Amino acid sequence: MRADGFRCLEAGNGSEALEVLAREPVTLVMSDMQMPKMSGIDLLREIRVRYPDVAVVMITGNADVEIAVGALSLGAMDYIVKPFQLEEVRARVAQALEKRRLILENRDYQGRLEDRVMAQQRRLEELFLAGIQSLSEALEAKDPYTRGHSTRVASYASIIARELGTSTDLIRQIELGGHVHDIGKIGVREGVLNKTGPLTPEEYEHIMTHPVIGWRILAPLLGDAPHALNIVRWHHERFDGKGLPDRLGRQSIPIEARIAAAADSLDAITSDRPYRVSELTMPLAIEELVRCKGSQFDPDVVDAVVKCAERGDLRLLPKPDLVRQSGPVRTFS
Repeated sequence: MRADGFRCLEAGNGSEALEVLAREPVTLVMSDMQMPKMSGIDLLREIRVRYPDVAVVMITGNADVEIAVGALSLGAMDYIVKPFQLEEVRARVAQALEKRRLILENRDYQGRLEDRVMAQQRRLEELFLAGIQSLSEALEAKDPYTRGHSTRVASYASIIARELGTSTDLIRQIELGGHVHDIGKIGVREGVLNKTGPLTPEEYEHIMTHPVIGWRILAPLLGDAPHALNIVRWHHERFDGKGLPDRLGRQSIPIEARIAAAADSLDAITSDRPYRVSELTMPLAIEELVRCKGSQFDPDVVDAVVKCAERGDLRLLPKPDLVRQSGPVRTFS
């Protein structure tokens, strides 16, 4: 092998071989099956665990097929049966090194391919979110009083979700759901959406179609984010089962929708609307949530809101300065 240009290192047994491998960069190991202290099979197992990129060729004086298959199944690149011809050794070594090269190249290719796929996935997510943002901007153009509302709801909801110990993936979907929960208002008549006086029963019924409208708009787009879709459809459900659109109650309402309902109301009752000027501070708004605890809102969610506020994690976010007008209080919750 030296005559063929290889740098060769020798070891008397498997234990010595591992010592050599620990201090020397090795490309290929040729090991006898029968050795003192550590068998060739045991050495093969150790090499596969510690040095997976090292090619191993086993040498045996036994032509038993089961032994050869066993060595190959443990990760040996090849095996040679004694006595052997030097040309055969050269051929088997060349073949083992070629296999190793192909494996490493394939691994490198897979890694680069995964990086490309991840980059494309991130780009698709960016394009998707840009499309969602366009929908949100279209809604804000139609109803300027919603400007910033969805962003604040997303922020409040993610803070509450973290307090409740939800997973990172669910928090991400809760934030997305908060951003798009009111998209369905695109389908609400502007005269109803911006009405300054009390709503008629027909107008209230019309405006409360927005959760289902939004759900239908986003269902084809949010297949990979079902929890965000749940928020869009069920953020106006009530814990006591008297909400809309499906009159779900208690744990039948997904936790993400229960969280978003509290966050949505928290921002709604501290924000000016076309039909009223709000003077409620965060503490007073939380008092309102506590008052409706167990009826409109999930008690556990309300308790999480209180804890976040007491720590200072939950504070009123800034709102745009709009031309406001006084009027009777109206709520859609």
